[in-house]
Amino acid sequence: MKKIIVPIDFSTHSEYALKTAASLAKKYNASIYALHMLDIQEVSLTESEVYQQEKAVFFLKLAEKKFNNFLNKPYLEDLNVVPIIKHYKVFSEVNAVAKEVDADIIIMGSQGTSGLKEFFVGSNTEKVVRYAEVPVLVIKNEMQNTDFKDIVVATDFSEESIPAFQKLLKTLDFLNARKHILYVNLPNEDFKTTPEMETMANEFLMKVEGNTDRMINMNYVCDRSAEKGILSFSNAVGADLISVITHGRKGLSHIFAGSIAEDITNHSALPIMTFKI
Repeated sequence: MKKIIVPIDFSTHSEYALKTAASLAKKYNASIYALHMLDIQEVSLTESEVYQQEKAVFFLKLAEKKFNNFLNKPYLEDLNVVPIIKHYKVFSEVNAVAKEVDADIIIMGSQGTSGLKEFFVGSNTEKVVRYAEVPVLVIKNEMQNTDFKDIVVATDFSEESIPAFQKLLKTLDFLNARKHILYVNLPNEDFKTTPEMETMANEFLMKVEGNTDRMINMNYVCDRSAEKGILSFSNAVGADLISVITHGRKGLSHIFAGSIAEDITNHSALPIMTFKI
């Protein structure tokens, strides 16, 4: 991990993300790209072009001052922090910046405490995750440390998820943590017997890495819903991070039917890392 992007909207939760990025940057000698998207509303058609330009410059200077003050934090001292201000609030632009600087990860703060509709669906976080081609780490609370030791990796063993799963393993390797690979068996028409789950896991790992060495880290749980199974298992093993695979613009939930990624993020206090198919 060498380059971290942190979208900044001056909220408390974006500062949680910035603190997390600072901790990881110190640990891995990485640079932080602090990104603020300046939302300049469309001006009236009756305004002259000169006035429109003056108005844009005024708001830009104002944002720069506020941005510099926000980044004046003791925990950012001795770190390479690159401030970036974009003039339009287009969330695909976060991914464009990530590609431009060749970022390894995007770290975002989000609330997720007042209901699914109010938090994730339509939120800035959801929009960034939808477009991001690099992993997105969603921070819910201020983290005391970033020493991730136990990570739950949720999977459905689908062939379509293999490239994202390979990226997931590669990205998580730098954390040097235990990876608990998890399959949630649901009480419906897709219910699997133990031999069936083990066969699926073996075939999946052979396609992912060409061996089944990770079978020792494979876990199966039965629950009434995928998110309940993931959250219960995460609590049981004392996980400090949950990772899920998303389907980008077609919705955040692909590994499981429904809105699992959103539900997990909304109901878990743990940080969530998403990987796009």
